[in-house]
Amino acid sequence: MAEEQGIHNKELAKVPEPTLRRLPWYLSNVKLLKQRGERYVSSTQISKGTNIDASQIAKDLSYVNISGRTRVGYEIDALIEVLESFLGFTDIHKAFLFGVGSLGGALLQDSGLKHFGLEIVAAFDINPNLIGTKLNDIPIYHSDTFLEKMKEYNVQIGVLTVPIEIAQPISDKMIEGGIKAIWNFTPFRIRVPENIVVQNTSLYAHLAVMFNRLNFNEEK
Repeated sequence: MAEEQGIHNKELAKVPEPTLRRLPWYLSNVKLLKQRGERYVSSTQISKGTNIDASQIAKDLSYVNISGRTRVGYEIDALIEVLESFLGFTDIHKAFLFGVGSLGGALLQDSGLKHFGLEIVAAFDINPNLIGTKLNDIPIYHSDTFLEKMKEYNVQIGVLTVPIEIAQPISDKMIEGGIKAIWNFTPFRIRVPENIVVQNTSLYAHLAVMFNRLNFNEEK
């Protein structure tokens, strides 16, 4: 999760987005190697586990404040600690979720998000069957109470999982209420001011790419 992963503004200005997207892959791979009992890891080893060129890995890791030892590599515990800190996974970033449908509900029940620094502390919807209930111990409020709840919670991130026809007005409402970053799971490209961070994660767009490549391979 990105820019949405809590990287400091100075670091964000320096680090290319493709690098930011690859660093979590390295972190997961290194954690797996640690579970296998490894104490040191090289770019070549990470390359084998991620299918990313070792020279690219070394270049990406140059943005992180860590150096490896010749013919030994990086000390795994130190690399994990530095990557988690750099990516913002060690800090907890509180968020509101908007739209408790099937996808929104799944995200509320995904306790693993907190391991990566994101804690959804409340959700909003207009379904009377949901309002006043909890999902995974997370309270669900009526959308009309959003501004009121912003005064109660220290939240800067909004997770958007609403129907596309209301994606823009809900985004506008979030921003007016003080939300600074939006994790957009809808296939609608929301329009926001320049100072608002947006991360688009459309499952449908990724499905389209997968289906297209699958069809292309089958037609060869």
